[in-house]
Amino acid sequence: MRVTRIGGPTALVEWDGWRILTDPTFDPPGRTYSFGFGTKSTKTTGPAIPLDQLGRIDAVLLSHHHHADNLDDAGAEMLGHVTTVLTTRAGAKAIAHPDIRGLAAGDSTTLQAEGRPTIRVDATPCRHGAPFTRPIVGPVVGFALTRDGAARPGLWMTGDTVLYGDLRTAAAGMQPAVALVHIGSVKFPISGPLAYTMNAHDAVELIGLAEPGVAVPVHVEGWSHFSEQEAAAARVFEAASPSVHDRVTWAPLGQPIELG
Repeated sequence: MRVTRIGGPTALVEWDGWRILTDPTFDPPGRTYSFGFGTKSTKTTGPAIPLDQLGRIDAVLLSHHHHADNLDDAGAEMLGHVTTVLTTRAGAKAIAHPDIRGLAAGDSTTLQAEGRPTIRVDATPCRHGAPFTRPIVGPVVGFALTRDGAARPGLWMTGDTVLYGDLRTAAAGMQPAVALVHIGSVKFPISGPLAYTMNAHDAVELIGLAEPGVAVPVHVEGWSHFSEQEAAAARVFEAASPSVHDRVTWAPLGQPIELG
């Protein structure tokens, strides 16, 4: 498996002939976006690979459609050139696409194409903040992808989530070959210390539960509302026990790395 980190939550996964993109964000930097209810964020870094150099995309794993740090305007436009989009049930209703599939935690679907292995996709739990914030922040979903005949997922994308009971249960013993772990500890001044995504300490616990072969941190740079960005997160992972520290691989922006 080859993974190229493009920026924010966006990564290109090349796996057994499949080209899979996560949470597409391709707008240039400098714009400030509203996230509703008085919250906002500025995009500070552009994509490491521009859209016109991306090449064919077979499927998009879209954890949610309603926040610009996971699907911005350029990312939404490129969905029309993608064969399949997997997202939340709400996202599937909101986005017009000939093959968009809405999933909730526990749902499954398959990716199939001639000459490539079939991949089962299982939706995994996410909660984008404290329990009472769900009506505000909306639904989010993660994705575990398992090649036909394999016992364990080859890829797990956590999606934007805090660490909570259902996620711990789903992660325990999963042992994916590669995990894309969304962190960043998203916070807004209007809601004070309340976090809407995991920080690195949370990710250390989650990685310890899931035991991936490799954990790649994403959703950790490029936006002003990420309160814990890459350098701070890296220090936490560096101080973690070897059982976690040795699993973490930082993917340099724009540079493909071979994993799994």
